[in-house]
Amino acid sequence: MRNGTGGPKDVSRRNFLRTSALAGVGGAVAAAGMGSAPAAAQESADIAWDVETDVIVIGAGASGLPASIAARDEGAEVIVVEHHFDIGGIAIMSGGNIAIGGGNRLQIAAGQDDSPDQVFARITRPIEERFADRELTRRYVDEQVATFNFLEANGVNFDRHGTDVPREGGPGVNSPTQVRPHEWPIRVAVVSHDQGRNGSGIVRPLELSARNKGVQFLLSHTLTDIYREQPFAGRVTGVRVMEVDRWFQPIHRTLNIRARKGVIICSGGHGHNVAFRTMYDPRLTEEYQWHGQHTAVANAVPSIAAIKVGAALGSTGNGTQEGTGNAPDKGRWAVQDNYVRGAQTPESATFFRHRATGLPAAWAECLLVKENGLRFWDETDDSEDGYFAHALEPTGVPGKLLGGGPVWAIFDADTVTRRGYGTGYPDVDRAGGYFFSGETLEELAGQLHYNTYQLRPMPGDVLRATVEKFNSFVDTGVDTDFARANLQFKIQTPPFYAAWSTPVLHDSYTGLRANTNCQVVDMAGSAIPGLYVAGESLGGIKQHGLGRCIVTGRVAGMECVRAS
Repeated sequence: MRNGTGGPKDVSRRNFLRTSALAGVGGAVAAAGMGSAPAAAQESADIAWDVETDVIVIGAGASGLPASIAARDEGAEVIVVEHHFDIGGIAIMSGGNIAIGGGNRLQIAAGQDDSPDQVFARITRPIEERFADRELTRRYVDEQVATFNFLEANGVNFDRHGTDVPREGGPGVNSPTQVRPHEWPIRVAVVSHDQGRNGSGIVRPLELSARNKGVQFLLSHTLTDIYREQPFAGRVTGVRVMEVDRWFQPIHRTLNIRARKGVIICSGGHGHNVAFRTMYDPRLTEEYQWHGQHTAVANAVPSIAAIKVGAALGSTGNGTQEGTGNAPDKGRWAVQDNYVRGAQTPESATFFRHRATGLPAAWAECLLVKENGLRFWDETDDSEDGYFAHALEPTGVPGKLLGGGPVWAIFDADTVTRRGYGTGYPDVDRAGGYFFSGETLEELAGQLHYNTYQLRPMPGDVLRATVEKFNSFVDTGVDTDFARANLQFKIQTPPFYAAWSTPVLHDSYTGLRANTNCQVVDMAGSAIPGLYVAGESLGGIKQHGLGRCIVTGRVAGMECVRAS
């Protein structure tokens, strides 16, 4: 954690409880194993509260930070519960581009004509409108200018917009509404996972503003239960949280925190929860990793806790629509979370989870095979179909995304030399089973079963036949299987290498159903008193990125306090 000057500041659980002005209300703090039985076994009236506050925000990322500041600006006492040992979530690792328009200051200065009506028309155009909650989307666009002003008032310093990143947040949308802040200038080695990422220019100023305004942060704790007056009726009264270690594993010490005004779920998406995501799309099986899983686990636990007290899911069609939802992404090899812009350095505080930086992918110098050793697509295809095929297509037939198994990039020593690849620590993750080598293709294939997701041995003779066939295409200049045009390099010089190339999943576009105030609703469409949701935990707004999270976070923070 940082203090206002960017220096390290560790706030322990003990210090949090001892120094908090809110501590001690409703009962003394017990020793390890403290807290009450889960919500399912106990009604809210019987709970011994360890801590009390007005608003509890679950998650300290792109939606949680605006929610906490907005609630504090309305006069509420606020505690933010964050499972990581630092704040920021995936946002701190992002490029920092925010789709937020409607006629903000930068647009006016540039002479760009924009309005909430124009933003609404762009993001509810006919191809997508059936996936959007139009009333919630309308509130979202109407709050964009006010949220832009809110960001500047809380220290975010914008320096670029429009031309740098012309996409508003949906496929094919050209728009002048992207804005990007300066990267945060302060570097501290222990929390350097934000280095080189403009997302830090959003997260760090908002963290500083929140702390200066009196928001409290309880780090390394994860939500386990939401308490409601009755199992499916009455007001949400608080939460149960559990301390976790640096691997996000429970330490089994719990706290019951009472919320006088409300609980806001800002915990991110559900993409790292295989059972949850396969409700929407059964193809998204366990081998597909989640971008940012080593920093923001996106495990859907807070959403499941909300469902247990009556919450409904919203806009579930967004979970399966191709090109959005759990969209596959690709770009790095030989590391589990191989998102193209997700590289970590050994100096990062989270590198012990990543274990490697990964190798920048060289699609024109490899062939891609499934676990059976067979090619399945043109490796150099960067189209959207290509992205999906690399993740989900075993047959090579566009439009038939049938799913199944890991993807390996196969290349040789010549590629290593040309690209200057490192083949050991910290470049590749051999220990985790995401990079292998062999003096023969048969030896290479025989290594792959050490990967957790390689569920059947790769036949060495099949891999050899695949490579030999590919090399013949290089000789003739014609790929008779997948019509790949770029055929320059054979795979022929030992040692041979196999690098994990299964794309990660990026973003969740569906979540809990909410009304226009970001208040969670139940299966009957009735608002649940005291329960709010924002960001990727929220369903109903079909748009990618930070804008959706920041705007809805601010709305949820304001409305949670105003409604109480």
